[in-house]
Amino acid sequence: MSSAVAIRHVAFEDLDAFAPALAARGYKASYRDAPVDDLAAAELADCDLLIVLGGPIGVYEEDRYPFLKSEIALIEKRLKAGKPVLGICLGAQLMARALGAKVYAAGFKEIGWAGISLSAAGRASPLAKLAPGTRVLHWHGDTLDLPSGATHLASTPRTPNQAFAVGRHGLALQFHLEVSASGLERWLVGHAVEIGATPRVTVPRLRADAGKFAAELVPQSRAVLDAWLDGLKG
Repeated sequence: MSSAVAIRHVAFEDLDAFAPALAARGYKASYRDAPVDDLAAAELADCDLLIVLGGPIGVYEEDRYPFLKSEIALIEKRLKAGKPVLGICLGAQLMARALGAKVYAAGFKEIGWAGISLSAAGRASPLAKLAPGTRVLHWHGDTLDLPSGATHLASTPRTPNQAFAVGRHGLALQFHLEVSASGLERWLVGHAVEIGATPRVTVPRLRADAGKFAAELVPQSRAVLDAWLDGLKG
């Protein structure tokens, strides 16, 4: 089987709906917890697929969270070597930082279910598997500049850089495609303080929207993942 390693920053932000999709593709997935595991281990540099998941910290907080330096170094090493990296939310920001781009506080929270706008390149990318108007989960307070040499794929009105590609082997998503309605229930507990501190964002609203949009998103997100993995073979 092919090996997929997911770097996790908090336990409840995991592969969720991507886990069965990866298993169906013949990947044996395992987790490494960024705060406590060895991110310089050879198995992370050499695995067939590295997935860097989300989390509630900032890429620029290396002084508080020293493991970020090792994580950025790992991502940089893999991207330079042409080895597959999929970054989600914080993972996308770490990819941008590894490529020399700036990551910084946006000055607002973008939390909730909403659509994205694809660029011309995005419409020719795996993200084209998302039907027009499909809502994805946004959950971030930081944003990023587009790295030099990266291909811009998607935006929202408030966040110009929602997704980018690095060749065929790197895909960075500021938003979440991996979340299911049941998986989101853990987020509603884990992110309770942030939800309570964000105007117009509530647990009932997030839950209700997940009930409307997650079931439609999951098969499309799997199609995006399949298309990207297919592209790695080219």
